[in-house]
Amino acid sequence: MMGVLRTVHAWAGAILSLLLLVLGLTGTLLVFEDDWLRLTIPEARAEFLPDAARLGTIAERLEAGHDDLRSVNFAGGIGVQRLYLQGHRYGYADQAGRTLTTWHGAARPEAFVFDLHHELMAGTTGAVISGIAALAAVLLVLTGLVVWAPAWRATRLRIWPRSGRRGDMVSSHRNLGLMTALPVLVFCLTGAGLVFHDQARAILAQGAPPPPGPPVVGSGDIDWPAALAAAQARFPTATLRMAGWPSAPGKPASIRMKQPGEWHPNGRTTILIDPATSRAVQVTDAQKLQSGLRAINAIYPLHAASIGGWPYRILTALSGLALALLGGVGTWSFLVKPRRKRRAARTPAT
Repeated sequence: MMGVLRTVHAWAGAILSLLLLVLGLTGTLLVFEDDWLRLTIPEARAEFLPDAARLGTIAERLEAGHDDLRSVNFAGGIGVQRLYLQGHRYGYADQAGRTLTTWHGAARPEAFVFDLHHELMAGTTGAVISGIAALAAVLLVLTGLVVWAPAWRATRLRIWPRSGRRGDMVSSHRNLGLMTALPVLVFCLTGAGLVFHDQARAILAQGAPPPPGPPVVGSGDIDWPAALAAAQARFPTATLRMAGWPSAPGKPASIRMKQPGEWHPNGRTTILIDPATSRAVQVTDAQKLQSGLRAINAIYPLHAASIGGWPYRILTALSGLALALLGGVGTWSFLVKPRRKRRAARTPAT
C-alpha cells in the first residue's frame, strides 16, 4: 500500500509540477499587487478618506465619462479607484474621478499575473484546470504526509538541498512539504473553493435559506450621492467599497459595504438600488448571515491575504514560493533516479 501511495504521489507531482510552479509564483506576485501599483502609479500613493458625498461625485463623473461602466471599486488600500467596464476592459481613476488609464484583458502586468493565476490565460477552461490542480495539490500534500510518517525521525529543518543528488533533493522536498503543509492546504482548498464556488456553497452552507429573488425595479439615472448617503446612514460604521450599475434594463444597481468584523476587502453587505428612485429595495447584512454563508464569504479573503496584515501576507507569499519549490524539487528528485538507471544500463561492464 505504501508503495502505491509513493508511486501515485510521485507521478501526480511530476505531472502537476508545472501548474503548481505557475500557480505558486503568480500567487506570490499577487500578494504585492498594491505595492506594485503604488510604485508604478503616483496617484495610488495618495491617502484617501472616503465619504458618501465624495464617492457619489466620483461615481457620477465616472458614469459620465464611460457609457460602458459596470462597477467601480472605491479607493481603499491604494489611492485610486478600480474601474470594471464592459467587454473585459478595466481602468484606474484618481480621487477626483478622472480616468488615468484603461486597458483590455491582460494588457497590464498585474492583470496578466492575475489572469495567469486564476485562469491560466485560457478563460473558464483555464479556471477549471487551475481548480483541479489545486485539489490535486491537496491530495499530494495529504499523501506526502502519509509517506513521510514512517520516516519522521529523519526530518530536519533544512530546506535547501545540500547538493543535486537525489537523496538530498528528496530530503529537501520532504522537509519543505512538512513545514508548509498547513498553509499550502489552506491556500489550495480556498483556491479550489473560489473556482468551484457552487460546490463549495453546497458543502459549507447546507441548510442556509435560498437567496431572495430579484426585486422589481424601474429604469432611470441613479442619484449616486443620495444612494450612497442613504447606505451609509443605514450602516454608519461600515465603509463604502463598491458601486455597481444595472446589468440590464429592469435590473437593480448595487452598493457593497464592509462592516467592522467582515474579512472580505470589499465587504459582503449589499444594498440593491432601484434606478428609478435611487432607493434601496433589498438589503443583505453580512453580519447576520447563516454561519455557512459566512464561511463561504471567508474563502476569498483567506486565499487573497486580505486579513491579518503583513504577517499573513508574508505567510501567503512564502506559501506560494513553497508550492512552486515543492513541485520543482519533487519532480527533479523523481526524474533523477530513472535517468541514472538508464545511464548505468547503457554503460558496458569492464
